[in-house]
Amino acid sequence: MLRRFILGAVLCLAGGAHAKPPAGGVFCLTYPSAPACTGQQPACTYCHVAPPQRNAFGSQLEPHLAPGVPRPLSDSEYSEALPGALKAIESQDADGDGVSNLEEIQRGTLPFDATSFPVETGGCSAGSNSQYDVCRYDPRFAYRRVLLDFCGQSPTYDQLKSFGALSGDDQRARLDAELERCTASEFWRGKDGQLWKLAHPKIRPVGSIKSGENAGPIPLADYDDDYALYSYAQLDDHDAREVMTAKYFVRRESNPTRYLQETSLPSQKVDESHRAGNLTSAWSLMTFVMFTALPRNAAAQSYRAYLGLDIARQEGLFSIPGEPRDYDAKGVTAEACAACHATLDPLSYPFRNYQGIGGSASASYVPNRLERFFKDVSPTITQTPEAGYLFGQPVNNLVEWAWVGANSDAFAIAAVTDYWKLLVGHAPTAEENAEFVSTWKRFKDTHQYRVQRMLHDLIRTEAYGAP
Repeated sequence: MLRRFILGAVLCLAGGAHAKPPAGGVFCLTYPSAPACTGQQPACTYCHVAPPQRNAFGSQLEPHLAPGVPRPLSDSEYSEALPGALKAIESQDADGDGVSNLEEIQRGTLPFDATSFPVETGGCSAGSNSQYDVCRYDPRFAYRRVLLDFCGQSPTYDQLKSFGALSGDDQRARLDAELERCTASEFWRGKDGQLWKLAHPKIRPVGSIKSGENAGPIPLADYDDDYALYSYAQLDDHDAREVMTAKYFVRRESNPTRYLQETSLPSQKVDESHRAGNLTSAWSLMTFVMFTALPRNAAAQSYRAYLGLDIARQEGLFSIPGEPRDYDAKGVTAEACAACHATLDPLSYPFRNYQGIGGSASASYVPNRLERFFKDVSPTITQTPEAGYLFGQPVNNLVEWAWVGANSDAFAIAAVTDYWKLLVGHAPTAEENAEFVSTWKRFKDTHQYRVQRMLHDLIRTEAYGAP
């Protein structure tokens, strides 16, 4: 089973606790066709439980990494030594699962996890199941799944009989038609429907502090606005990136459900020039910034929710030279903290001027926010810049942050992974990786981030349609 490794430029392999920024790139130059390097790079967890503690693969690798050279290695020493160290243990089996490290790297399974190893899926024969072809894509099986997954209803006997009587081309056309019909259903797009379920971990609703419809006892912000924008960006021929970049808001109407663009809403206060979709919604600012001077939680949640990168799991680490600066005196320069905060803090700077909870300025953009509300937090807090970094690339503000993120491979991978998990039932496995990569690349390039178009590809995959 493949645990998908998300984009991460730090693969923490070196002796000592120091993260090594070149590692992910060097690994992928060594194994460019590895699934972990297709639009992404391995996270620190490929070799570490948590830096400096190594997992089985990292422990096996370390003795071969520039033996005899004083630690910590420089970046250039490390980059030069890593390919040879990786080659030296290719034939070994770090996790003892009977599969060599090289084969696990090439097949997309985990060389440090004995429960993760390549699985041979052959051995069946056509016609071994009286209902479905268990060896290959079966349109009849896909038809049943489409109606269940997108409409929430099993096909009737008459529907199955009618579908089975169609030619191959007509069956494919029927699948497309049913997908279009079902994605217009309340089951798919309505309140608490399938799209709302996909949005739950991104929005993280808490009813007790909800405002608006069904308000809680402490009504701080209305997360229905966030669900509406997310759903709108996923539907019809809309651009999914606008969940991060929209300058507009979205209002939901019921019976039937419709999502309508609005230039303003009474529940939203961020001015148009500083809006970045759901990253700057009232709910996001109230719940993820709250009373914080440097909104690390807001940055980490945005990174995780829309780009699929969880810094707590050592994913997506791009160490910025000279960071962390620790403007708020939280002690993040400590050795145990610095490896992650060298990415997280520069990721957080563009959130500097977005206020969370704070009187009349709540959930709004305040140009002098730190100077006005947080000047006593530390002697250097007001030196915190608004410019930061995303994927190691400089960004001047949060609007630019959102555009860089929305146009990245990470966004496309994360978006397609959401639907893959919902519809296939699990994250892409090693055996499904080729279809998965093709799907997210077409979503980004051919389909220009239109989810509706991508779904027609996804239901054609063997991962979805082979029983």
